[in-house]
Amino acid sequence: MTNKEKTIENEQNVASEGILAGAREVFAVEIEALQCVRAGLNDAFVQWVHHCFHTLAQGGKLVICGIGKSGHVGQKIAATLASTGSRSVFMHPVEAMHGDLGLLAAQDLLIALSYSGETDELLAVLPSAKRLGVTLIAVTGNPESRLAHWS
Repeated sequence: MTNKEKTIENEQNVASEGILAGAREVFAVEIEALQCVRAGLNDAFVQWVHHCFHTLAQGGKLVICGIGKSGHVGQKIAATLASTGSRSVFMHPVEAMHGDLGLLAAQDLLIALSYSGETDELLAVLPSAKRLGVTLIAVTGNPESRLAHWS
């Protein structure tokens, strides 16, 4: 093996160690975040689950709504619920204001996702949902937000 080949191999080993260290750090951060979520589970979570069970038992569906990153997460939640046999759909808030609000019925449960709880496009859906008699659950990082107060 030439010196150049040895140098390249050493650089790859150092790079590999850095990649593994970085991956381990990502896992450590994610594990810590999951532990925080687990510690924060409380009666509000239990009530949410009961609302979901009740809605599905009454023939309603779970309608997940969010925009931006929350919308992407909401799409995945709706797809996962549907694939496990729970009636669920994703409703984009902008599309809802242009005709897709017809997805909602009184027996449904609207689960609105917004980290800030202040997303105008999502908030615009709420008055119509309330008029239809739809129950609203907010998932937000801001318990003092307008979204939280609507739920």
